[in-house]
Amino acid sequence: MKIGGFLKFSLIDFPHRIAAVVFTQGCNFRCHYCHNPELVLPRRFQLPIPEKEVLELLKDRYGRLDGVSITGGEPLMQPDLEDFVLKIKQIGYEVKLDTNGYYPAILNKIIRQNLIDYIAMDIKAAPGNYPQICGIPLNFDYITRSMQIIRESGLPYEFRTTLVKNLHTREDVIAVARLLQPQDNYVMQNFRATKRVGHKDLPLATFEAEDLKDFEIILQEYNLRYTIR
Repeated sequence: MKIGGFLKFSLIDFPHRIAAVVFTQGCNFRCHYCHNPELVLPRRFQLPIPEKEVLELLKDRYGRLDGVSITGGEPLMQPDLEDFVLKIKQIGYEVKLDTNGYYPAILNKIIRQNLIDYIAMDIKAAPGNYPQICGIPLNFDYITRSMQIIRESGLPYEFRTTLVKNLHTREDVIAVARLLQPQDNYVMQNFRATKRVGHKDLPLATFEAEDLKDFEIILQEYNLRYTIR
């Protein structure tokens, strides 16, 4: 496992759990607003944290923590993810996986092995806006396939979108709402300016409160279960 970061304690990364967070190195997307360039851009990578060191820390903290959240980067790019998660499960932890949804076959495999207890998947934008937002050409069918796999998994899950003024529009919100179903748990996150992957000259901004209220009305019109952060 290429582990680029480790957070010993979090109350917000795994719903209803006190969790540690493992950050993997490497991502297939280049989202302009991503605030983890050190996990996405190879030239920014630091020496990985040894897997053995992370597992020892998790063993030491067992009983004080309830779970482990694995995020990135994109964890499903890691060829030894399954073995790593199995080791965490053997310690006794529940595991949450964060993913961008672009590897449905691997996602399905890890779910079928009963290695995951909670899934959070990003929905980056409207289908037609995905290449612009993610910075690469891609096949959107992988995204919809992952969404269906997650729905059919029987696991608790959430879909989430980070909205960025100058990148997303009201039409994006409508298009994402159309991808969702009433039983989905959906989280809409407002962009917060910080370090990022994209070019610094690209103007990115946070939506105003009145914009978010308009977006909330859209979600209500589609009868969705949602949280706005």
